[in-house]
Amino acid sequence: MSLKYKILVLDIDGTLTNSKKEIPPRTKSAIIKAQEKGVIVALASGRPSQGITHVANELELDRFGGYVLSFNGGVITNYQTKEVIFEKVLPDGVIPVLYDEAKKAGVAIVSYLDDAIVTETPEAKYIDYEAFLNHMKVVKVDDFVDTLRSPVTKCLMVGDPEILVKEEERLKKKLGDRLNVFRSEPFFLEIMPQNIDKAYSLNKLLKHLKMTREEMIACGDGYNDRSMIEFAGLGVAMCNAQPEVKAVADLVTLTNDEEGVALVVEDYMLKEEA
Repeated sequence: MSLKYKILVLDIDGTLTNSKKEIPPRTKSAIIKAQEKGVIVALASGRPSQGITHVANELELDRFGGYVLSFNGGVITNYQTKEVIFEKVLPDGVIPVLYDEAKKAGVAIVSYLDDAIVTETPEAKYIDYEAFLNHMKVVKVDDFVDTLRSPVTKCLMVGDPEILVKEEERLKKKLGDRLNVFRSEPFFLEIMPQNIDKAYSLNKLLKHLKMTREEMIACGDGYNDRSMIEFAGLGVAMCNAQPEVKAVADLVTLTNDEEGVALVVEDYMLKEEA
């Protein structure tokens, strides 16, 4: 293939989808055309695997052999074969600690089990938004810690931004040698296995595909997109991106509501010829 850029990595919320959480027509068309030319598409999101399925289906990743990086890269799945090619889970014994920390901070904590979001406090602010984003139901459990006996890829603390700013710093000091702690939204505090971020997992995917980062375009808008935007051969920030994300980007495109992803694909992948 003669394309300079052979893999397109897309964050979902605030990047691929518009404010209505839909993939706009021009964007969808451009991505399908790029895949028809041989471009590999990877969706890289903080969402759980189940929460990316409907987006992956709409972009026909199963037909074209695309990839899904869920949980901010904690799991990498070949969407065509459904083979998990990489997975990293939270260390043993950390769930009770996180649960106690959330209680002390007065914020909700959730995780994911099968096709559901599980929590003791389904009525808490912002949890319904997490459910809406992922097209997943929320299940109330009586004992959060006891429910999560199997390996867990991610926990999420949900609450008011000013509380989570302080909690992020506290958790980093207390557990930063074992976990990766960061905010994907002002009201979402992600707790992931150590070293897991989108750039780390994309490096794993590139090795699997025998590609280089110079062949990759990555588009994003949030704090958790910064690492992959810095890592990519062409790192693209949306115009609606956080200032810190724009600062490290090679290119700032239009907003997600102005179909900035479509513009990038058209300019850097669909115009490229032998």
